[in-house]
This record gives sequence, structure tokens and C-alpha cells, in this order.
Amino acid sequence: MKTISIKTVLTVIAVAFVGLMTLSFTKAVNKGLESKKTDTSTSVYYKTVEIDGLDIFYREAGNPKNPTLLLLHGYPTSSHMFRNLITDLSVRYHVIAPDYPGFGKSEQPPMAEFDYTFHNMSMLMEGLLKKLQVKKYSLYLMDYGAPIGFRIAERNPKQVQALIIQNGNAYDEGLQDFWIPIKKYWNDYTPENGKPLEAFHSPAGLQWQYTHGVQDSLKISPDNWSIDLQHLSRPENNAIQLAMFYDYRTNVPLYPKWQKYLREYQPPTLIVWGKNDYIFPDNGAYPYKRDLKNLEFHLLDTGHFALEEKGNEIATHILNFLAKNNIK
Repeated sequence: MKTISIKTVLTVIAVAFVGLMTLSFTKAVNKGLESKKTDTSTSVYYKTVEIDGLDIFYREAGNPKNPTLLLLHGYPTSSHMFRNLITDLSVRYHVIAPDYPGFGKSEQPPMAEFDYTFHNMSMLMEGLLKKLQVKKYSLYLMDYGAPIGFRIAERNPKQVQALIIQNGNAYDEGLQDFWIPIKKYWNDYTPENGKPLEAFHSPAGLQWQYTHGVQDSLKISPDNWSIDLQHLSRPENNAIQLAMFYDYRTNVPLYPKWQKYLREYQPPTLIVWGKNDYIFPDNGAYPYKRDLKNLEFHLLDTGHFALEEKGNEIATHILNFLAKNNIK
């Protein structure tokens, strides 16, 4: 029998070892690439696009081939309020979160050249959807996002796949004590009646909006109102906010129209509502039960900006709700 030399045995072992290491390295590289691919799909991109001559900033994440969610922010903030939710949802969905003109990173045209109304805001947001060639979408409606989103939904009922409503009003019952000075401004449009409303977007007023009704105010980042102040401190922005307060009166007569839309088209709807909200208390949440058959209803123990304290819970509710309604 032929004897195998020690040198030959060592050579075979070395070749096998190199092969094994090469295979392990290849698997590691492929795993890294796959991980990078996954990370990329949930990365948030910060974009600006021209709509009707205005530069509109928006955040975008997720695969555009997936169903689209349009997240519509409230007063006095911007798409920044969705900074965490957009990542949570983009694992399954294409998510878009724009800033309105005069808010966040979007352009602030002079009031002499642009009417700051809820109608115009809704037309620009609808224009964004068309620009991005989005044919079907679900809407996240919060605060100002509700009258903006309901205008879009009422004009395009067959394009709306679902509604997610977080402290967004469409019923008279939802306009309680907070609205008394604003209604006074509607009924008597004078600088004297507008002046007290400026306190809502003062530093103290902003902090109150984020912290009132929460379980633990120490968990609410002060970056929220600091970032809001960046657009609220622009020249003429105070007048823009008062114009939006005054124009809110145009939403109330449309409530019956929006309620009819809900009854007629029955969009699957998820309510995730901060029940301690003084601005939009849960009085405005319950009436949705009158008009909607496919309604999932959650009152959360937090305040106006519910995402700040209950973001993970809300994201879970949304993902489960959309999956249950086959929006995937």
C-alpha cells in the first residue's frame, strides 16, 4: 500500500481549510448584502418636489410597489411627528409624509401670493399623490390632517383603501372647550380676538400641546417644540397660523358631507385616539361609530400627540389592522 506523506496530508488540510473559509466568507458577504438590502427598503429619504409652483418637502420610505400610506400631520408641527412611525410602517408599506406650505421644510410663500386654507392644502397634497403616480392609498388623519385628508377622500373615494384616524375630528361633538376662543375669532374676525390664539404656538403653548394628558412628560422630547419653532419663527408665520385658525371654520359645514362619504363608501377605519387630549377630546372619536361598519376602535391613555408616548402601540395596531383588511 502506498504511504501518504505528511506533506500531502497537510496540503489537503490546507486546501480544505481555504475552501471552508472562502465559503464562510461568501456566506457572510451575501448575508451582509441581504441585510443592506433590507435596511435600504426601510430607509427614510428626504425629498422636495414642486407642486403647483411650490416646493413641497416630504419624507418617503418603503417599496413603492407596496400599498401607499399618506401621513398627514397636524398643527403646529410637520412630518417630523411621523419620524418613528414611518420607519415602523415601511417594513410592509410605501409611506409618504409631507409638510404643508409654511410648515416644516416646505416652502412658505408670502400670504399675498398664496391663500393659506385647508382647501388649498388638500389640493397640494392631492397634487403630490398625482406627481408620485400613486393611484391607491390609505390616509393617516391627525388634527389638521383630518380636514385636509377628508377633502381628498371625499373627492377621490374609490382611491382610498383605508383610514387611520388619530385625534382628527369630523363631528360637532369633537369641538369642545379648547375651541371657544377660536369660535369667537370665527364670529368676530378682529386682531383683538386673534391675539390670544398666538399663545398656542408660543414656546410654552407648544410644550403644553405635547405634554398635556401624557402619562410621563419626562418621556416627551423637547426637540419636538424646538423643531416646530423653526418654522413658526419665520417672518409672517404667526399670521399664517392665525389664517389657518380662521379658515378652520370652513371645515365645520363640511362635516355632514364627510359623514355621508363614510356611510356611503364605508372605508375600513382604525381609530387610535389619545383620550386625554384637550384639543380634540374623545367626544369626537365616538361618533365615527354611527357611520362606519368596519371600524376598529382604540382609546389610548395619552394626550394630543399620541405617537410620542404610544408610537409602538399605534404602529402595531396599524400593521395588524391593514393586514386584517388585506391591504398588503
